[in-house]
Amino acid sequence: MTDSPSHPLELLQSRLTHVFRNQALLRRSMIHLSYLQDHPEEAESNQRLEFLGDSVLQLVLTQALYELYPGDREGLLSKRRAALSRGKFLSSLAKDIGIAECLLLGAGEEAAGGRTRASALEDALEALIGALFLDSDFPTTRRIVLGLYGPLPVILSSVEDEENPKGRLQELVQPTHGNQALRYEVVKVSGEDHAREFEIAVFLVDRKLGEGRGPSKKVAEEAAAQIALATLRGEGFEES
Repeated sequence: MTDSPSHPLELLQSRLTHVFRNQALLRRSMIHLSYLQDHPEEAESNQRLEFLGDSVLQLVLTQALYELYPGDREGLLSKRRAALSRGKFLSSLAKDIGIAECLLLGAGEEAAGGRTRASALEDALEALIGALFLDSDFPTTRRIVLGLYGPLPVILSSVEDEENPKGRLQELVQPTHGNQALRYEVVKVSGEDHAREFEIAVFLVDRKLGEGRGPSKKVAEEAAAQIALATLRGEGFEES
């Protein structure tokens, strides 16, 4: 650590709202395995902390979801937890809080673009959570982790929209309009046989909510559903 307030590890602690009592733990959470190849004096990489942090993160999310959704069965709770802990989401969160700038990489991994590699970012975030747990306690770690996530219902809505936009649109309109209110119509098909582009519109009863394009009907319908979701939510149309 340096005394500069702009040092990446200090900025990271500022974003976490937690200053580590054991700075060696924080540093170790950022040590990629490749760093040991160039620095044999280092005792270990962040892999053990990652192992711990993965379990801590799962418990944080499990408890939060259990409390947020008292009516949900274990299958749906597990699905929601998986959506919040998948690699793509964690690597994006790691990037947002500045972990990429803190990673300690070997020269080869650095040259190969390891600083932006999703797996390295995800692993470092889990290692950081493990380090937080060892440096403080579970309530502190839970508070910090949930603070990084933000409102879980909002995050889940966004993640679930991305994974299954047609299903989410159906869930949104079904309580008010019933199961048969949505329909998808092909507006246009263009391109050669090997490079088709479909343009599809989605209607709620007789109102067109949006259009989407894609190389298949499925992709175009999903794109249209994404636009329709944004349209309805922009009008304050929310799940009941």
